[in-house]
Amino acid sequence: MKTTKESAASFGFAPVAAEAKQGLVNDVFARVARRYDLMNDLMSGGLHRLWKDDLIGWLAPSKGPAPFALLDVAGGTGDIASRFLQVAGSGGRAVICDISAEMMEVGRARAAKEERLAFVQGNAENLPFPAKRFDAYTIAFGMRNLTHIEAALAEAFRVLKPGGRFLCLEFSAVETPILDTLYDVYSMNAIPVLGALVAGDSASYRYLVESIRRFPDQKSFMGIIETAGFERVRYRNLAGGIAAIHSAWRL
Repeated sequence: MKTTKESAASFGFAPVAAEAKQGLVNDVFARVARRYDLMNDLMSGGLHRLWKDDLIGWLAPSKGPAPFALLDVAGGTGDIASRFLQVAGSGGRAVICDISAEMMEVGRARAAKEERLAFVQGNAENLPFPAKRFDAYTIAFGMRNLTHIEAALAEAFRVLKPGGRFLCLEFSAVETPILDTLYDVYSMNAIPVLGALVAGDSASYRYLVESIRRFPDQKSFMGIIETAGFERVRYRNLAGGIAAIHSAWRL
């Protein structure tokens, strides 16, 4: 498929038209939704659970009765929102916004009795919420699947209250020698095979691995977040940079 510079995007390593990428990504998550968390366990050796705990630990939501509203974007299966509600006080409320109906179906089934959690289908690049509504915005392993990262960050800034917190957990650039080579070999070869064996779908997991290679490294992503207007931008590496958490504030 031919694309112009202005309209081009990447779907893994493949160049695609920008307007086509979202549909391709939607197809991936429709296929993997039922096995998504199991595959995360297998791919990371369970580390993704600790990384998500680290994300909520760094957020450190208030444990009192004061209202605290979290927007978790691309969090359809509910991993981040459920962790937040476990540690937040009685004033804690969470909204999951995901473009994938299939991923949210999994999350709704898990959280059927949780009255403090709402699900809203929507696009991270055009959020269906008023400005300055949320105290915190989280996104875990979803940013790299977006077509226009800058648009999503602008929307995150818009919906956060002044003093609101932005946190992004994403696969990143390994900064530990030797580990970077081992991880590259493992992820490019073993993960698509696991996808085929466990989920019956190697192509989707090859895309997910390739999308990691296309995502900006830690310092480059910091710059993009700052350009969106956020301040006090920092990051923490996890497992030598296999993943990283970026933190920023809307002041």
